[in-house]
Amino acid sequence: MWNWSYAAEILPTLLNALLVTIGATLAGFVLASILGILIALGRRSRFAVLRLGLQGIVNFIRSTPLLVQLFFLYYSLPMILPISLSAFTTGVIGLGLHYATYLSEVYRSGIDAVPKGQWEAATALDLSPVRTWFSIILPQAVPPIIPIMGNYLIVILKETPTLSAITLVELLLTAKNTASVSYRVFEPYTITGILFLVISLLLSFGMARLEKRLNRRHTA
Repeated sequence: MWNWSYAAEILPTLLNALLVTIGATLAGFVLASILGILIALGRRSRFAVLRLGLQGIVNFIRSTPLLVQLFFLYYSLPMILPISLSAFTTGVIGLGLHYATYLSEVYRSGIDAVPKGQWEAATALDLSPVRTWFSIILPQAVPPIIPIMGNYLIVILKETPTLSAITLVELLLTAKNTASVSYRVFEPYTITGILFLVISLLLSFGMARLEKRLNRRHTA
């Protein structure tokens, strides 16, 4: 049966772990968004070596499990290079690299949807490539793909339990540790599920508001 006093006792511990989960989610999503757009732009480059190289990297990352990539970054990479990253930093990098390959395709679809006339207008105005991208193309390409990006943000949130494999004490691992001490699984796992649901709904609401705001600014 549900024990309210026990639930209240473990709630602060779970909320502290939730902050780690949210931090890893947002940092991973920001990194994925930045790398994703760089990959999308790079794959449109005139240089075949860059295009093919990025294509190979994208195919490799998308063809291997996130868990294997995390293990490599956390356990194997320090044996090859003189670097030592924390579990949180490694998790953020792993999530960012993995989902950047998916977001790059999302960016590509948005860029391809920009009317050809916009490119021709930029050429007619003799705009530089940088100004063409950041003043004309991307402001039109990004707003329509915000819902898809929001979906990936929620996917990254739900992938954070994978980071426990590299010793990051996030929400689900905290719930497991709590249950292993008290031998009560009902309360910690139920609270964990509710917290994931609440954060997912809040992220969905936030991305929906962002989409409306960008669309209003674009049509103004």
